[in-house]
Parts: sequence; C-alpha cells; structure tokens
Amino acid sequence: MKSPVLTVIVLVALAVLALLPLIHPVEARAGEPSSAPDSAQAAGEQSPAAAYCVSKGGEVVDRQPYYNTNDAEQNWLELSGNRLFCKFTSKKDGSRIHVLLSTLYTETPSLAALAYYAKVPLGGSCTGNPASCYCSQLGGTDLFGGINLNGGGWVQKSDLIDTVLEACIFPDMSTIDSWGLAYHSAGIIRGKDLSKVLRFKNPYAAK
Repeated sequence: MKSPVLTVIVLVALAVLALLPLIHPVEARAGEPSSAPDSAQAAGEQSPAAAYCVSKGGEVVDRQPYYNTNDAEQNWLELSGNRLFCKFTSKKDGSRIHVLLSTLYTETPSLAALAYYAKVPLGGSCTGNPASCYCSQLGGTDLFGGINLNGGGWVQKSDLIDTVLEACIFPDMSTIDSWGLAYHSAGIIRGKDLSKVLRFKNPYAAK
C-alpha cells in the first residue's frame, strides 16, 4: 500500500505540470513602450502625459543627452537615456521653456516644481553661466561630467534655436530647463507660466 503522503505529492506534481502550459511570463518585447512618461518609448504622443502637454499648448519633444557639445558637432558623444520634454513657446515674444513630461504631469510635489514656485533669488556668488549656477544653487545640476570646458546637454538636432538644452535635473529626477528657472526667479516668464499648467499646484500661493 502506497504512503498517503507520497500519493498527495504525486497528485500535486501532476497538477503543476498540467498548469505549466497556461502560465506565460510577462516580458517587455523589443520596441514595446515603457511605463515611464519620460521615456521616448513611452507610447510617444499617445500617453496621457503627452496628451496633457499638447492640450495646454505645449509640444512633446524627444531629447537625447550628449557630452562635449562645446566642440564641433561631429565630436559630440551621444549618451543613453533619451527623455520626453514638454516645450512651451510664447506667442508674444517667442521665448521657450522646457519641462520634463513627468514633472509637468504629476500631481504630487517635485523638487523642480517647488523650485519654480519658490523663486529663490539668484545668489551673488555666481560666475560664468548664471542659469547653470542658479540650478546648482537650488540643489540641481545641468552639468555633464562636472565643471569642464567640454559641456553637454539634452539635444534635439531638429530644433535650430534650442539645439542643446540646459536642463536642471534634481535628485528626484524632476526637471525644468535652467534658463526658465533663472528667469522666473526674477519674475520673468519664458514660454509659459508653468503655474498655470503644472498639475502640482503652488503650495506657496496665498489662499
């Protein structure tokens, strides 16, 4: 007579074998959109974040990080990690501001949005590029490879005005372009007043 325990084990094993063909591992296929709204593969302009950008008068642009952009273009080094930005252009003066798609779309606090709202005055110790210095003053960075003469930025070669974008990236990865932040600290709106389009509302506004 067979052991009852052995009989149970055999039955369980047979049940598992019968179910195996029904189980399919979830795998991301090549070219399949990422779930991150910043990825250039994140359903492109079909994502809710991209649709929101367009609905507010923005343009979804795909930018690629490059190092050594202060040199001739043939010497630029293309890096990995492209991102989708929402670009707002002022119809009045043609000025522009770029904000990372996820920073625009999130309803929760982000360091970039808080920096934009806070309008911290530009420090007097800044030398060289004031926008880059201001970004560092806020706790972000737009530097590629640290302080050096090579330079770097987020590139869209089809954009002949802002070909290389200085994007101020914060530790939580939220991002608004450095010049947009610097001008806003002085009360100057570039492109569009982000307080009217950021889904995370200004916590400093008078109630």
